Amino acid sequence: MQYIKRLFIFTLLLTVAMQLAAQGYKLPKYEKFKLKNGLTVYLMEQKEVPVISVSVILPAGAIYDGEKAGLASLTATALKHGTKNFPKAALDEELDFAGASISTYASKESAGLSSKFAAKDKDKILGLIKEVLLEPVFDAAEFEKEKKRLLVSLEQQKESPRSVIGAYFDKFMYGDHVYGNIIQGKISTVSMLTVDDLKKFYQENYLPGGSAISIVGDFNAAEMKTAITALFSGWKKGTKPQVNLASKPVTPPAGNRVLLINKDDARETTFYIGAPGIPRNNPDYVAIDVVNTLFGGRFTSMLNDELRVNTGLTYGANSRFAPLKNAGTFAISTFTAGKTTEPAIDKALEVLNKLHSNGIDDNALASAKNYVKGQFPPRFETAGQLSGLLTQMFWYNFDESFINNFEKNVDGLTLDKAKAIIAKYFPKDKLQFVLVGKSADIKKIAEKYGPVTEVQIKEEVKKAF
Repeated sequence: MQYIKRLFIFTLLLTVAMQLAAQGYKLPKYEKFKLKNGLTVYLMEQKEVPVISVSVILPAGAIYDGEKAGLASLTATALKHGTKNFPKAALDEELDFAGASISTYASKESAGLSSKFAAKDKDKILGLIKEVLLEPVFDAAEFEKEKKRLLVSLEQQKESPRSVIGAYFDKFMYGDHVYGNIIQGKISTVSMLTVDDLKKFYQENYLPGGSAISIVGDFNAAEMKTAITALFSGWKKGTKPQVNLASKPVTPPAGNRVLLINKDDARETTFYIGAPGIPRNNPDYVAIDVVNTLFGGRFTSMLNDELRVNTGLTYGANSRFAPLKNAGTFAISTFTAGKTTEPAIDKALEVLNKLHSNGIDDNALASAKNYVKGQFPPRFETAGQLSGLLTQMFWYNFDESFINNFEKNVDGLTLDKAKAIIAKYFPKDKLQFVLVGKSADIKKIAEKYGPVTEVQIKEEVKKAF
């Protein structure tokens, strides 16, 4: 009994401490400047731990793939296949010896690099970062090995509904818009890619203008400014301005639709119920996050309570907004046994309807506010988290007021405002259903929710649906 009391008191104190941390959290001081070639630089001293984290973001994401799906992703990966002065093996050896890391990636809109290393090794690792970004050689042999690995992975994904449903959902939601481009690519497109394709993509899109680098950790800001200026001032501008291909408006759906992806041996149905969402700079972003936390954003959400706890239809259900610069999506996602497909979908829709008809009460709103505030500071504790935040601030064009006023904006959400948020941003109609399962068992069920387009999981994702 005494143990239970102590545990309760500890949990209570921890909750209070987290809330106090949220109330007092402000973004640490940082410096921002721009080089003559257009590269934006952020510097933030954090001397508590002798490490440095670097984050780089570049306008070189999958939206620029054109007809060569997977090109941006492979280009980002190939940056680490060797540089002018360090073949891949030597580059890997240098990083291993220093206990440092450099990772590269491409997302829907952007490409990026992240790195973490001991402060004492800053000159060496910053030099390697500069080589990876500015002097990659795109080794042909390494590229062929990487391409083979990717093709095997793409083939294997066809056996996993949860691995493919996201790409189908984006294509179903965005159609021919570049936001529908598949980041990893398709077997047919990846098979045709060459090293020359990567080199051309790099030359056209890896440019200092529109890019940013943030450095957070144990260093002297004045010295770091001098070092970064020397390292990256030679990064040449592009010969022509880069066009933002994602600026074209996304056409919203005209009504309910269903995309059924048949997997003949499926015993489960994996499904998304979606609708258009929001861009990242939406002024109601924080309020939407709080309401969605209640609806489907945490383990004790309305969706998870009904579909997992109360009915046992699934092991978990959630909802999320996926914002981009110029658009976004909303989706409810879960999976269920094939025989419970209809009750699971109906229950998800019932919870969504209850959100609109019943709204939320004071206790639920207070709970969500406390949860969101409690989760907030831990997201920005480490040098790596802070360096990533700074490049996100650059990319989505928001400033420190988002961080510094976060608690105020959460606390400012009233029941009346929450009701307006639900009505405006959480869908009621024109829902988009994407189901992966055995068509012979669930097609009649799917037809209940809207006109059905059926495809085979073994096929490639179409250009648009």
